Amino acid sequence: MRYRNTDRHEYMKQWPGDLATNWRATQEQQMKLDDVIREAHCEDCRDSSLVDWAQRRKQVVSAAKRAWDFYYRDAFGLDEYRPISHSGRNFTQTGLGYYIADVLDTLWLMGLKDEYKVGRDFLVSQVTFEQPGSVSLFETTIRLLGGLLSAYHWSGETDRALLEVADQLGSRLAMSFNTSTGIPPETAILRSDGMPFAVESSTSEVSTLQLEFRYLAKLTGKQSYQQQVDRIMDIIFKAPKFDGLVSNYINAASGEFTGTFISLGSRGDSYYEYLLKQWLQTRQTEPIFREEYDSAMDGVRKYLATVSPNQNLTYIGELLRIKSATPKFSPKMDHLACFLAGNLALGSTNGVPLSDILPSSIRPRDREDLILGRELGETCAHMYFDTPSGLAPEIGWFRQVDSKTGKDIPFNSDEQLIKPDGDILVHTLDRHYILRPETVESFYLLWKITGETKWREYGWRVFEAIEKWAWSPEYGYTSIDNVCVIPPTRRDSIETFFLSETLKYLYLLFNDADPTSLVDHVFNSEAHPLPMFTWE
Repeated sequence: MRYRNTDRHEYMKQWPGDLATNWRATQEQQMKLDDVIREAHCEDCRDSSLVDWAQRRKQVVSAAKRAWDFYYRDAFGLDEYRPISHSGRNFTQTGLGYYIADVLDTLWLMGLKDEYKVGRDFLVSQVTFEQPGSVSLFETTIRLLGGLLSAYHWSGETDRALLEVADQLGSRLAMSFNTSTGIPPETAILRSDGMPFAVESSTSEVSTLQLEFRYLAKLTGKQSYQQQVDRIMDIIFKAPKFDGLVSNYINAASGEFTGTFISLGSRGDSYYEYLLKQWLQTRQTEPIFREEYDSAMDGVRKYLATVSPNQNLTYIGELLRIKSATPKFSPKMDHLACFLAGNLALGSTNGVPLSDILPSSIRPRDREDLILGRELGETCAHMYFDTPSGLAPEIGWFRQVDSKTGKDIPFNSDEQLIKPDGDILVHTLDRHYILRPETVESFYLLWKITGETKWREYGWRVFEAIEKWAWSPEYGYTSIDNVCVIPPTRRDSIETFFLSETLKYLYLLFNDADPTSLVDHVFNSEAHPLPMFTWE
């Protein structure tokens, strides 16, 4: 077991007292959670609606098949797909099988076995990593390595060819860990015998490799995979933090945080996600991960979580200028940060449905986490449903009130989603939607934990908006350039995570069966379900 190092310094400095948001659940929210728990234990209170969830699930499968068919027609084998120009490109000289590996387990889970076989055969017969070029260590790990490992798991851990491809990739990516501290650079060189060079690395990127390499170590017996990614976490755990919160960059030479802001969006998000999930992956046998996660969530409630003035929307802001004498709270929330709603729900019960838990056994801090998760889920739903298209922008900003004067801090009313009293603002450059998964991911996790049908209904509304605006019989699915106009304008791009994550989570959200039980599986940051295990 790995335990917390209690000798390290927890705080980098003291912040002004008025910086704290000090979010706490209200009495009304506590009473509402009591109602949710009672309903979870009430057999007569279960969903009795006439909604045909099986039919809705089939519509998601149809969408996934169309997405695959268009990719297969226009760009099969290529790493990136450009649907409007009916083309694609590779990230390296001969390609990595990047797109195919990322979507493979989705095809399997949805029963698209013919499509799965085509993709699997391409990966094991056509892909080689013996080629020049550099790739994103983080993206290649979560999408490509994670996809290969998940597909291997769902084969019953019998398709050795898939594991061999994963091991070949893992051995090349692992060369990036050969720095003086073990903190890798953000890019990996596929064919290199030299020492990788790293100055500053993204905190989230270097701390979102662990689920994949630890599972690869378990499968192959190569302990170095685990040791290398554990070394990264040991350095992070020893580095001074802000009430459990970490800045966006870490110095690869010193192991100290060097960034200037704290965010649960870009370059921060999955650090917190993987704290919890490493605890769950090895069946809660390594306490340090849970302790660090709980400390971080305490910091989130103290400094980042707050409520908007009119719509009473709970959101997660950011902290800027964190090393200066005048740090500042920013009311900015990335779509990426919507992962936290589901992550809080998952951590509040460790994946066990409320219906299977004695109400008296839920710790007060876990109640707070679950309430915060439910409130954030509602806010993330508003980020979709308050736009004209029903699709969410990449970033939302929130209306603020000056605590001293009680008046609105000035804002541009042209950026309001709802006038005159709406609290969500969207800047012109933030109005795109690249079919991100974080909100429907949270809907899925909130539904699995609480049993509340409303999260399924929210997911259906999102799917309907995607079908209405992102689908085209000519192009297939595309990203959206502006969610605030009707009809939305398109982008000539489609990320692999639309099929790998967004449609997968919607499929699971509408599935009454439980193929990816949260007490037996942990999803990596690209929605690849990996099995839990112990090191014995």
